[in-house]
Amino acid sequence: MEPRYDIVLFGATSFVGRILTRRMAERHGFGSLDDNGGVRWAIAGRSKAKLDQLKDELGPGAVDLPMVIADAADEDSLAALCEQTRVVVSTVGPYALYGEPLVRACVDSGTDYCDLTGEVQWIRRMIQLYEDRAKASGARIVHCCGFDSVPSDLGVWHLQQEAVARFGQPCQQVKMRVKAAKGGLSGGTVASLMNVVKEAASNKALRKELANPFSICPPDHRSAVRQPNVKFAEFDPELESWVAPFLMAAINTRVVHRSNALQDAPYGTEFLYDEATMTGRGLKGRAAAMALAGAMGGFALATAIKPTRWALERFVLPESGEGPDVKSQVQGFYDLRFIGLTEGGQTIITKVTGQGDPGYGSTSRILAQAAECLAFDVPEDAPGGFWTPASLLDGKLLERLKNNARMTFEVLSAS
Repeated sequence: MEPRYDIVLFGATSFVGRILTRRMAERHGFGSLDDNGGVRWAIAGRSKAKLDQLKDELGPGAVDLPMVIADAADEDSLAALCEQTRVVVSTVGPYALYGEPLVRACVDSGTDYCDLTGEVQWIRRMIQLYEDRAKASGARIVHCCGFDSVPSDLGVWHLQQEAVARFGQPCQQVKMRVKAAKGGLSGGTVASLMNVVKEAASNKALRKELANPFSICPPDHRSAVRQPNVKFAEFDPELESWVAPFLMAAINTRVVHRSNALQDAPYGTEFLYDEATMTGRGLKGRAAAMALAGAMGGFALATAIKPTRWALERFVLPESGEGPDVKSQVQGFYDLRFIGLTEGGQTIITKVTGQGDPGYGSTSRILAQAAECLAFDVPEDAPGGFWTPASLLDGKLLERLKNNARMTFEVLSAS
């Protein structure tokens, strides 16, 4: 039978879920299921009272917005949820603590799924446990459909498409540099980060896995060439700027390499990719890079030690349900530069920008477009399995992002 809904937002009352719900309402309204040609969408969560409160906040028109009661810990309710929709979007994190039952329900029912996790250790576990079952059922599972890692993943895909069109070959090496960004953290993001730290602190094998740039690639996809990795302050001669480590590089690089692997290595079997943050030229840029690298190192050390991690969680970092206010979400932005080098020595530089706080204002738009792309643009015969945004949604999602998510993708130079 045809599912009742096209898209269901699971975790609609979470911090990101509420923003995502507003995005969907702005774009599609609260129309009934009888509307012809409209997107049939609904919100879902475990608390009817909280879902009703969310509908009240959205205004009188939201009375017609359908809702589904489902609990992340209740497999029967998750199975019933999956039966009603073509695509499930999940914002319920930390995913390593709460995400597996829903992934399993989608896999077993053949329901497509996307989320905004950046928990690479959990993604690897899900692939190991459920990829064969997803291929058998036809479920397309797409993790990392937020700021991590769509701008990086689609940014590299876009650069490589342009490189092949201009030079007749892909770039052997690509690096992403954050030129500018403004945004904040939510309690949910902090909880996910802290959970990774806690897992790694007591698990040596996990720490080794987290250091592997190919950790979520198929086992046969490896490179004999050591991957670059900006760990400290250093000078980037191509951009004539000092750079420092980028917080999201640990997940973004893994997703980009998996995209390459799932597409039969169009970027090359020895493809190199890394990410960093630009801090400027001269002594001022050097000082800024050293300060940022030091701050990140200090934060990593503090979170690895139980007493200081507790103090950070208790007194410094935002709690669950907290995050940037509406003004900050609107005023946020990011400007990313991608520099590609072909084996023949040609260079291409591209630019990806986004309006809105990267983790929330922009992420909510990206996730909404990923869900719509998964629901309406992916061919019905596309095989099931665990995909990345670039490997399954590719140019279809890129066009949606340009048209509907306030993002740009452009070539700055090619020679």
